[in-house]
Amino acid sequence: VSDCVSDIRNTVGNVPMEWYRDFPHIGYNLDGKKIYKPIRNKDELDDFLDKMDNPDYWRTVPDKQTGSDVVLSDEQVQLVNRLQRGQFGDANFNEYEPQVEFFSRDVMLHPVTNRPADKRSFIPSLIEKEKVSKLVHAIKMGWIKPRRVEDDSRGRYYDLWANEDSSILARHKMHLPAPKIPLPGHQESYNPPPEYLFTDEERALWEQQDPCDRKLPFVPRKFSSLRQVPAFSRFIHERFERCLDLYLCPRQRKMRVNVNPEDLIPKLPKPKDLQPFPTTQSLVYRGHSGLVRSISVSPSGQWLASGSDDGSVRFWEVCSSRCLKTVQVGGAVKSVAWNPNPSVCLLAVALDSVVLILSPSLADRQVVLSSERLLSAPQEADANEGAGPVTWSETEGEELNHGIRLKIQHPKAVQQVSWHAKGDYVASVMPDHSSNLQVLIHQLSRRRSQNPFRKNKGLVQCVSFHPVRPYFFVGTQRSVRIYNLVKQEMTKKLQANSKWISSMAVHPGGDHVICGSYDCRLSWFDLDLSTKPYKMLRHHKKAVRGVAYHRLYPLFASASDDGTVIVCHGTVYNDLLQNPLIVPVKVLRGHEITHDLGVLDVTFHPTQPWVFSSGADATIRLFT
Repeated sequence: VSDCVSDIRNTVGNVPMEWYRDFPHIGYNLDGKKIYKPIRNKDELDDFLDKMDNPDYWRTVPDKQTGSDVVLSDEQVQLVNRLQRGQFGDANFNEYEPQVEFFSRDVMLHPVTNRPADKRSFIPSLIEKEKVSKLVHAIKMGWIKPRRVEDDSRGRYYDLWANEDSSILARHKMHLPAPKIPLPGHQESYNPPPEYLFTDEERALWEQQDPCDRKLPFVPRKFSSLRQVPAFSRFIHERFERCLDLYLCPRQRKMRVNVNPEDLIPKLPKPKDLQPFPTTQSLVYRGHSGLVRSISVSPSGQWLASGSDDGSVRFWEVCSSRCLKTVQVGGAVKSVAWNPNPSVCLLAVALDSVVLILSPSLADRQVVLSSERLLSAPQEADANEGAGPVTWSETEGEELNHGIRLKIQHPKAVQQVSWHAKGDYVASVMPDHSSNLQVLIHQLSRRRSQNPFRKNKGLVQCVSFHPVRPYFFVGTQRSVRIYNLVKQEMTKKLQANSKWISSMAVHPGGDHVICGSYDCRLSWFDLDLSTKPYKMLRHHKKAVRGVAYHRLYPLFASASDDGTVIVCHGTVYNDLLQNPLIVPVKVLRGHEITHDLGVLDVTFHPTQPWVFSSGADATIRLFT
C-alpha cells in the first residue's frame, strides 16, 4: 500500500457510517483531517453506460469507509466465490487430513496420567447436598412443581377385537364375537358366469336405488385376464364401513321385549261415540264493518251480543241471525260480557278507558225491573278503595235511549271485562307494565270500585272469577295466579310453559283451567294435580286467541289466527284418581283470514252443544 493511500485511511473506528450521511466528509485520517466524500455526479444513465462499457463493472464495489469505488482483484473474487459455496477461505486448507489418534486402540503399559485420585471423588459433595436440600424445600413449599407425567392415552389406539377368542369374555353367555366379513361369491369374480352380469334394465334399476337398498354394493364386471383388472375404486369406503361396523357393533346381547307398536298408542274413543258436539256451520251473522273482537251469549241462550272495531255493539237473535239492535258506543270495542245471573239482563262493554253497563231490555218485565233496581242503587261515600281516579257516572239523553245506563271511567285503556257468577261484581283489566293499577273490581249494587292488589307481578292479560268458590284467577304473560278473596292471599301459581298467555277459561266445576297462548299452544291445568300443565295441545298453526268451556257438556274450544276453531271433548271425572279424558273431535273452518288475523273469540251456547266464533272478517258464525 502506497503512502498516499495510507494517509487517507479512515480512523473513525467501528461506528455506523450512516451517521455521516448528511455531512460532506466521511471520517478523519491519521492527522485528524476530514476525509471528504468523493464527488458523485453520476446519474442512472451514466451508470448504465458504465455498465455497458466498463469490463470491470461487475467486480466494482463501493467502500463504505472511504466512499470510493474499489475494483476487486482475482484472488478476492475467488475468495468471495468460495465463501458463497460454503467452502473454507484458504484454498490450500485440507479439511480431510488424517486424524492423529491421541489414544490408540492398543492397550498400553503405562497410563496417560499417573495422578492419584482426589479425596473428593470418594466422599459425598457438600455443595450438591446443599442444592438438593434447597430443591426439596422448594418442592415442599409448592414453589417448584415436579414435572407432570404426560398422559399418552389420548394418542394411543388399540384393536378392540384383538384377543377375542382367548379372552374370558368369549366364554361369557351374553358376549358377542366380532362379526365376520362375508366370503366373496361368484359376483366378485373377475370372470363371473354370464348369469351374474347385469342386464341394462337391472343396471338402470341398481343406479336408481338408494345405496342402503341395493343387494350388491358394486356392479359385477367381466375381464378376459387378471392383468386387465383395475384397482377397486371403493376400497377405502369399504374399509371405512367395515371399521364403522366393528366400532358400532353391540358388545352384549340385549333381551328385546316384543311389544306390538299398536299397544303403545293410547286408546282414545272414536269421536262418533262422544257426540253431541258442533260439526257444521249453521248461521252467519253479518252486519259489522270492522273486526269482531268479542262476543257473549245471554244466560237464556236467546240473544248474542258482539263488539267490533267499527265502534258498535250489536244484539242478535241466536236462532234467526237477525240483528235486533245496534248501539254506537263511539270507540273500538275490546270486550263484551253478558251478566251470567239470569234474573238480570245487563251487558258490560269495554272500550278505550271506559266500561259501559248496558241494559238492552231483551227480557220479560220482571227481569228488566230487577236490572233497573240494581243500577239505581245510590253511590257510597268511600266508593274507591285504592282504585285511583275511577269515576261512576249515569248517562242521559241519546245514550240513555240506546240503553247505556252507567259509565265507569278508568285511568287507562281497558282490555277485558269479566263478571262474577252472582252478577253483582265485574272485573276489568288494564295491562300496563309501569303501574300497580292493572286490575279493578267494581260492585254494581253499591257503586264502588277497588284495586284488589297492592302490587302486580307481570303484565296482566286476563282475569276470571271462580264459578262457585271465592277464588280469583289472574293470568299474566307466563303464569296464572289464583287468589283467595276471603283470606286475601295467593293460593297457587300455575306455570303455563308458554311465552305469552292470550286467554283463559275456568271449567264450570272449578278444578280445571285452560289457557291459550300466542305461541300456538293450549295448556290444560288440573288444579288438584300440579302447577304444571296436565296436557299441552299444539293443534293450531298460529296464535291461539280465545278459549272457552261449555257450561253443561264436556266440551271446550279454542280459536286461532289460522282461521279454525278446534272443538275438543274434555271429560272430567268425579273419581280423583282418574285423569281427565281429552280428545280433539272437530276442526271447524269458515272464517277467512284478514290482515293475518283469523278467529278472535269463541264462546259456547249455555244449554245447547253449539259454538259461536267471531273473526277478523267482520262475521260471527254459529256451528251446531
